[in-house]
Amino acid sequence: MLLSLLMTVLFSIPAVFCESPDPAFNDDVLGLIVFKAGLLDPESRLSSWNEDDDTPCNWAGVKCDPLTHRVTELTLNSFSLSGHISKSLLRVQFLRKLSLSDNNFTGSINPILARLGNLRLLDLSGNGLSGSIPGELFGQCWLLRAISLAKNNLTGSIPDSLASCLTLEGVNFSSNYLSGHLPSKIWSLTAVRSLDLSNNLLEGEVPNGIESLYDLRSVNLGKNKFTGNLPDDIGGCLLLKSLDFSENLLSGVLPWSMQKLSLCTSVGLRGNSFTGELPEWTGDMRSLEILDLSANNFSGPVLNSIGDLQFLKELNLSSNRFTGSLPESLANCKSLLAVDVSQNLLTGDLPGWTFKLGLKSVSLSGNRLSGSIEYPSSPSGAASIGSLEVLDLSSNAFSGEIASHIGNFTSLQFLNMSVNSMIGSIPASVGDLKAARVLDLSRNRLDGSIPPEIGGAVALQELRLERNFLTGIIPTQIEKCSSLTTLILSHNNLTGSVPLALTNLTELETVDLSFNHLSGSLPKELTNLSHLLTFNISHNRLQGELPVGGFFNTISPSSVADNPSLCGSVVNHSCPAVHPKPIVLNPNSSSDSSRHGSLSSNLRHKKVILSISALIAIGAAVFIALGVITVSVLNLHVRSSMSRSAAAVTLSYVDDFSHSYTTESNYGKLVMFSGDAEFVAGAHALLNKESELGRGGFGAVYQTALRDGRSVAIKKLNVASLMKSQEDFEREVKTLGKVRHHNLVALEGYYWTPSLQLLITEYVSSGSLYKHLHEERSKYGLSWQQRFNIILGAAKGLAHLHQMNIIHYNLKSSNILLDTSGEPKVGDFGLARLLPALDCHILSSKVQSALGYMAPEFACQTVKITEKCDVYGFGILTLEVVTGKRPVEYMEDDVVVLCDMVRGALEDGRAEECVDRSLQANIPVEEAIPVIKLGLICASQVPSNRPDMEEVIKILELIQCPSEGQEELE
Repeated sequence: MLLSLLMTVLFSIPAVFCESPDPAFNDDVLGLIVFKAGLLDPESRLSSWNEDDDTPCNWAGVKCDPLTHRVTELTLNSFSLSGHISKSLLRVQFLRKLSLSDNNFTGSINPILARLGNLRLLDLSGNGLSGSIPGELFGQCWLLRAISLAKNNLTGSIPDSLASCLTLEGVNFSSNYLSGHLPSKIWSLTAVRSLDLSNNLLEGEVPNGIESLYDLRSVNLGKNKFTGNLPDDIGGCLLLKSLDFSENLLSGVLPWSMQKLSLCTSVGLRGNSFTGELPEWTGDMRSLEILDLSANNFSGPVLNSIGDLQFLKELNLSSNRFTGSLPESLANCKSLLAVDVSQNLLTGDLPGWTFKLGLKSVSLSGNRLSGSIEYPSSPSGAASIGSLEVLDLSSNAFSGEIASHIGNFTSLQFLNMSVNSMIGSIPASVGDLKAARVLDLSRNRLDGSIPPEIGGAVALQELRLERNFLTGIIPTQIEKCSSLTTLILSHNNLTGSVPLALTNLTELETVDLSFNHLSGSLPKELTNLSHLLTFNISHNRLQGELPVGGFFNTISPSSVADNPSLCGSVVNHSCPAVHPKPIVLNPNSSSDSSRHGSLSSNLRHKKVILSISALIAIGAAVFIALGVITVSVLNLHVRSSMSRSAAAVTLSYVDDFSHSYTTESNYGKLVMFSGDAEFVAGAHALLNKESELGRGGFGAVYQTALRDGRSVAIKKLNVASLMKSQEDFEREVKTLGKVRHHNLVALEGYYWTPSLQLLITEYVSSGSLYKHLHEERSKYGLSWQQRFNIILGAAKGLAHLHQMNIIHYNLKSSNILLDTSGEPKVGDFGLARLLPALDCHILSSKVQSALGYMAPEFACQTVKITEKCDVYGFGILTLEVVTGKRPVEYMEDDVVVLCDMVRGALEDGRAEECVDRSLQANIPVEEAIPVIKLGLICASQVPSNRPDMEEVIKILELIQCPSEGQEELE
């Protein structure tokens, strides 16, 4: 074909085109056709590119000069293209704009692009480019006006040669992995108007000299690791409109020169360590529309001068140490739409301007505000709050009743008044909150019943009313809230039954009705709630058989505890069988005397036996009673002796199942492997229900702090199946305490008594991987790179365990914790070592919540349990991370097993469809597909077919950094 001949000529002797041009072909056509040949075009977006055309000016993405008909712009954004950028583009000699953003280009940046001498704009953002930014790229940039390499996987430092591009007006290298210091020469780019280096790994101090960028309009260095102070000369950029240094490690006070930024409309400094008071000159920045100083260490009062910012739209001072009351001068900020001053030390009443400015969002939570809440009741007042969408007054000291005027908030989507001292009943007008998605009135002193009108809040997704004094029944009208996913009514005085109406709330994920006075039986139709993750009905008066099927096959026993009349396998209480009616003998029926005499004799004999049985039962009861009295006396004697022993250590804890929170003292041994062994809250608060983090197969987990400042997690072990020997227990725990790896949750210590065993571990603040994948996706969305790092980190942690001959036995996403940097830490490892023997029945009951992760050999007592069981669980975990789906999902009419679903998709050539839809479209397929295949190999049914974890790590590292293949022809 002619195209093949052209490519052969082009790549063999480049000079041929200069010496013997073929007049039948335009250079632009030739260059673009060869460029296309190096691309993959899955959507045929370049189908209009025809080599037989005399000119490319009508091709998709191509723009020509109307006079010369030479190509000047090539814009192929979001074409789903991949492949390499060929040097054939050099033939497009008059190209001024090259934009290939939001495609799937991979590999390193080709420095040949520097030879496009007429280029004004280069945009390669939103691809999968990797490696460092080549310094040669800026060798011939005398005409370059703008460059964007954002949203790639670039590493290394910013090359000094960038400073030679003196015509640059826009630089965007954001959302990469660039590191090193910010080169001071960057301030020589005096023509720059926009500089965005955010979301990288840049470090060190931001050098002075920024004032030389006299034409600078926007600078964003946020989400890096910069230290030191803000540049003192930042105020010299008099035309600056947007300044963002958020989420760094900056400190000190705000430089005085900032007051000269009179044209600045946006200041973002959140997430640093700035100190001092809010400067009085803040009011001089009269053009400010957005001021975000949140998550710093600012202190002192919020000054009245802030009311001079009449164009202010968003004010965020949250998570600082501001004191005093909020200034009434904010009423002058007529453009204000959002105020967030949560998590400070503010006092006083609710400001009068709260409901008068037409705000969309108000967050005052976590302060010390008090007094009653006055809602507008007049039509004019109601009009002023018609736009309010978010109102968060939680964790203050507000009192009084919730007025019926609350129904005037017709646009309200989020209402949180929890943790206050509100009294009275819930007004029926809450049903007028048609747009409300979250309603949280928990932890107050509310009484009365839940109004049936609650069904009018049809958009509700989360309803929290726990820890009040509510009475009455759960209204059936709640079924109208069809989008409800979270329903928490625990710790109230509710009565009646669990309404059948709940079974119509098909989106429910979390239900907590514990600590009430509910009675009656549970509707069997609850098994149809396919999205359930938690259903807690403990500490009620429910009776009858637990539903069987769906979520209820794996429900935790603690979720149904203290309902004495409930029956079913979960509560270890068999339900009474339905017996047939007894046979009644007719005394008048005809029979011979011998049969009648025999029958009478048998009846007398049974009466004698019954009497003997009764006597035996009475005697046994007496014997048991005497035994109980004897043991009690001995226990009192032993406890008395122990209390006198100087070597005894006392630890009190709160029984978390007790509604009255009574305490019980135990005497035992508290051992910390390192550091302080004293708790800030005191021993009595260690196992308080308020500090509970979650529950698993081996027990509940709580959070507390040590005197030395460290936060720790405490796991209260279920003691029913644990080894009874203190010596054996301590030996195994000390073995686990020696395990140290940055991808493993460190065991810090333990506590032992025969009736209470605690494990003390490091506290990992960002919660479990399960939460990030399934519970709070919108808030904790994980990128592909984060997911890959989680998979790799979990593999490294697991491999370290296997090197120490420790089997995890219970690997699942809820046992993978993420620290603040997103690094995974594998927890709950080796707890099966605390069982008296690795009995399959006991072990499987402990890890019953790991449904879908358990290797098939667990079901066979004749097969040896090895590290390959962990490899199987890791394979399932890998598929869960990539797909965002649970290992087993219960649908309305089917049960979907993740492993089978992915394997089927792979066999049908649809593996890409399995990748979590919440991820961006530019997922590196060359990484995702091999990771999926690796997960399936690890989850092989045959243990010998599964790789070792060390092999898994090598494969993952190869997927992430593939070896260089044969170089592409250029």
